[in-house]
Amino acid sequence: MLSTNGEYQSLEITETVVPVAAKLPDTKDTGTEITTDTQTRFYGRYADCMEMYAPAQTVGEYLNAHASWFTRCAEPMKVQPLGENGYALIIGRFGAFGYEVEPKVGLELLPPEDGVYRIHTIPIPDYQAPGYDVDYRASLQFKEDVGGVTRVEWELDLVVCLHFPRFIKRLPHSLIQSTGDRLLNQIVRQVSRRLTRKVQEDFHQTFGLPFPDHCQKKR
Repeated sequence: MLSTNGEYQSLEITETVVPVAAKLPDTKDTGTEITTDTQTRFYGRYADCMEMYAPAQTVGEYLNAHASWFTRCAEPMKVQPLGENGYALIIGRFGAFGYEVEPKVGLELLPPEDGVYRIHTIPIPDYQAPGYDVDYRASLQFKEDVGGVTRVEWELDLVVCLHFPRFIKRLPHSLIQSTGDRLLNQIVRQVSRRLTRKVQEDFHQTFGLPFPDHCQKKR
């Protein structure tokens, strides 16, 4: 029923985009609501962490210099810089029931405030999303272990509103909901695993730090 560019694994639901899940995100909340006759709203909340084998200060230096690594680590997603801290990302092509979308979203990676990094959606100049709206709000902070390993802990609230064509709206709401939830989870899972692996590898290579074999095998 689902057609994507990546593999599929079901995950009960609970929206790059700095380091994200080092494993599948934990489910915290879930909700899909038919809000109007023309729009269906899907909501997801996720939380997880990523381990970096370096002090928190070094991790912070790396994240603050996102212009030097974000575009490279986001591949194969297409990325276009937007101002000093923003990026426009084309996530990939996803679809169900013969209806496909290629999500494109603008994200701003804000400088840290009181030790908390935040990411949120921003408009993409001269672009109107065809058939969908995305509200992405993420926050992350560091916890440094005694051994010098820094855990980048993050939370993500993601709202996706889809404007389905009439032939989709004729389907039962429960079917639309379950399919949309699976597809949203598929996107989050696919992007988080790939982006996390690349950010971890790039970080440790940049600073000439060893990256344990068991962590690489998890990806």
